[in-house]
Amino acid sequence: MTEADARPEAIRPQVSTRVLTVPNALSALRLALVPVFLVLVLTGQDVAALLVIVFSSVSDYVDGIIARRFGQITRLGQLLDPAADRLFIFAAVFALAVREVVPWWLVAVIVGRDVMLVVLGVVLAQHRYGPLPVHHLGKFATFALFYALPILVLGQAFPDIRAVSDPIGWAFALWGAFLYWWAGALYLRQTLELVGNRPEGGSAASDTLNSLRRSDHG
Repeated sequence: MTEADARPEAIRPQVSTRVLTVPNALSALRLALVPVFLVLVLTGQDVAALLVIVFSSVSDYVDGIIARRFGQITRLGQLLDPAADRLFIFAAVFALAVREVVPWWLVAVIVGRDVMLVVLGVVLAQHRYGPLPVHHLGKFATFALFYALPILVLGQAFPDIRAVSDPIGWAFALWGAFLYWWAGALYLRQTLELVGNRPEGGSAASDTLNSLRRSDHG
């Protein structure tokens, strides 16, 4: 039995099926702001775009605190929150590529990794597995990219600081892209191990969890 197996159920965060919660409302608002942000960046309204992304970042932080402190962690929220993050990243990198602020290969790198994850999800579903748990590397990568692109927008909004903001933004972007694919490689390895070593019997969820535990503990 691993330490995770022995952990008391009482200290595990409870995930509900509620829909109408404050964190879910904030996440839905962030999703609604994605096309607004995209249009603002495409039309060169960089200051307004920065205000939108700052509000999105603050609300992302706040809804996480509310969800944990007031027991409002929901399955819907677990879908909406990362979806909003990714869509903001996609919108920013696409708009900046159109404006020739970032190269199109960066768009391909970011979008290509998530296309691979969609394919892996289909493969897992065909073998009756649930989705893989989010890896810490994936969270760090999303964090880096989520802040890299607004920093690049900041340089467009205030050209006088571009000499400082651009190197910082590109450092976050390149590090984030590297971690994005590193996490993707780990998901690919885990998927191949699960598909190739599926135990007989048991639920899809337990199969996935047990296989990942075996992989983690050697």
